[in-house]
Amino acid sequence: MKLLIVTSAPLIYKNEKPFAYGPLVKEMEIWQKYVDKIAFCCPEWKNENELLTSEIAFKIDKHFSLIESNLIGFSNFFKAIFYSIYNFVVIFKAMIWADHIHLRCPGNIGLIGCIAQILFPYKIKTAKYAGNWDPESNQPKTYKFQRWILNNTFLTKNIQVLVYGEWANTSKNIKSFFTATYSESEKIEYNAKKWNQKFKFIFVGTLVEGKKPLYAIQLIQNLLMQGFDVALEIYGSGILKEHLKSYISENKLEENVFLKGNQSHDVLKIAYQHSHFVILPSESEGWPKAIAEGMFWGCVPISTKVSCVDYMLDYGKRGIVLEMKLSSDIQKIIDLLRNQSVFRQISIEAFTWSNDFTSNKFEYEIKKLLQCE
Repeated sequence: MKLLIVTSAPLIYKNEKPFAYGPLVKEMEIWQKYVDKIAFCCPEWKNENELLTSEIAFKIDKHFSLIESNLIGFSNFFKAIFYSIYNFVVIFKAMIWADHIHLRCPGNIGLIGCIAQILFPYKIKTAKYAGNWDPESNQPKTYKFQRWILNNTFLTKNIQVLVYGEWANTSKNIKSFFTATYSESEKIEYNAKKWNQKFKFIFVGTLVEGKKPLYAIQLIQNLLMQGFDVALEIYGSGILKEHLKSYISENKLEENVFLKGNQSHDVLKIAYQHSHFVILPSESEGWPKAIAEGMFWGCVPISTKVSCVDYMLDYGKRGIVLEMKLSSDIQKIIDLLRNQSVFRQISIEAFTWSNDFTSNKFEYEIKKLLQCE
């Protein structure tokens, strides 16, 4: 079987070795086990541009190179049209080569791929919609158009569309899915979080406006003002790093809020194990990996009601759903900090739920998608 990956995520060549976005590489390492050949249809970058990358250790049989078309402004309108036509032709040729077409959505490349796959109704296809599938959410029209095409059984045939969460009014194309970081071998017995000490919070994500890392800091700042002994470790990098550093300094939070930068899988695993809460006040998510990872180690999740978070947190039974109003959100956290037994119960439920989603189970589901069983 020849598998084609159509994605906006770039390939980056360093010393003639291919690199790509780390989580994508980890997932594709599973897919490539069950196919004969694998090709990428995606842009190529000259450098990493602060993207967290990993080397692709498996063989790439073909790279159908695309042009990035994220052009803004009227002066770039015709250039964007030309790039889109060019990319459509390349994607079309790549789909002729493939036995199984795998689309990574949403995004500009994903949109072109969604349109191109209509011309291949008899080819087996999968699409991973890594964004928010919620039809009521506020998203770009291009994202909604991709969802409409993928959900339409007349335009899109022989496909399984992997979405996060469970949604009403979906077609037979749509399959509720998940992602996973940890394996069965990494599972441990539940360990109760230590009490009567500094309460530790952890934020893991890109430091951009959409992830709202500043709001996480402000929650900690307000808890400190109310006399609680709390600390926040922030893992990740991004354009807000210097702004956050200045805010921490100006508000004298250096002893309670720590910017840790990008760290390895093992460092993060230990950090989760030593934290009471994992927090992600994000505006947009698909499957918030940091939340699932924290829950795997018994952290109580604190997250906005976005995408499938309600499903993950069982509508507040497995964590705290943020309203993005400081006073009410802080009170929810305080209620748990003052009640160890309730905290422990929520922690156990979060741990139990997340431990069901392992990389072993993920690989088993991928095998089924590729019809290897």
